[in-house]
Amino acid sequence: MRRRAARTTSFRFPARACRQAPGALTVLFRLDNVQKDYAGYAALKGISFELDARAVGLLGPNGAGKSTLIKALLGLIPINGGSARVLGMSLPHDARAIRRAVGYMPENDCYLPYMTAVDYVSFNGQLCGMPKSEAFRRAHEVLYYVGLGEARYRPLGGFSTGMKQRAKLAQALVHGPRLLFLDEPTNGLDPAGRDEMLELIADVRDRDVHIVLSTHLLPDVEKICDSVVMLNQGQLVHSGSLAELQKNDDPLIEVGTRDANDAFARHLKDAGFDVQPSGMHLKVRLSSGQSPEDVVRLAVEHDVQLRHFLPQRLTLETAFLALLDEQRAHADARPDA
Repeated sequence: MRRRAARTTSFRFPARACRQAPGALTVLFRLDNVQKDYAGYAALKGISFELDARAVGLLGPNGAGKSTLIKALLGLIPINGGSARVLGMSLPHDARAIRRAVGYMPENDCYLPYMTAVDYVSFNGQLCGMPKSEAFRRAHEVLYYVGLGEARYRPLGGFSTGMKQRAKLAQALVHGPRLLFLDEPTNGLDPAGRDEMLELIADVRDRDVHIVLSTHLLPDVEKICDSVVMLNQGQLVHSGSLAELQKNDDPLIEVGTRDANDAFARHLKDAGFDVQPSGMHLKVRLSSGQSPEDVVRLAVEHDVQLRHFLPQRLTLETAFLALLDEQRAHADARPDA
């Protein structure tokens, strides 16, 4: 039987983390033209943004530069150009202070299989500057918090995937961070385990800890985050509030034809519609004065058989894909493309 996380009201993040009072203004990140190259390959291409938010979703396709950006902001890898500040501290000068104030749950497993959960978590607390006795006490508390209290003396090598993810979350929390980086925290989890991990993350967020959630699962971001940073091929696509990104005053319709998508897209564009291909369908955005009936009327006029006609709301996924399409279109239009 699956055990849910024991999120007791007695659990508290320690005062030693020096977090700000609730409601105090914190600029989480201030990046100015941040660049990172690997042997001539540009992983980050001049990233600039300033962001203050409770929970940030870091989004992008595989290879977009998400993990590179996290490691750069932690001071684990040097940047090749630009400047960055995290929680008001600058890189690389304050890299150690940043890591003491920040928790990091990496995407890949990073532990010795023979270590017990309590030894693993307390060791990470000591790495963050906690005295050994305090780290050991806190390890017990945080393991109970994530639902591993009864398994805290078991070797990590015998843990299930869900238990390993919880142990990684525990080691990121043990020192009471102001800011928590989570790199694909629901990787490998079944639907129930994923829901429980998201509940834990939401509870941490509600305890006055800032969250950066890096994931390819957009519904996870919609559940947890209030702002997003989108990367693609090492470039910044968007940064800002989730509500602003999803705001859509113009209705959106997804249409599909029997065998004439390209021809129908040309007819729609000639009639003044905003049209974007989307897999086997077309996304048609209706501006002022346009209606769904106009789309159907145009199909009848040109003898186009509609097989699919579905009104849509602008979800995070559709907004993300639209921004990627827009970026590709700008890139293709450049003379040096």
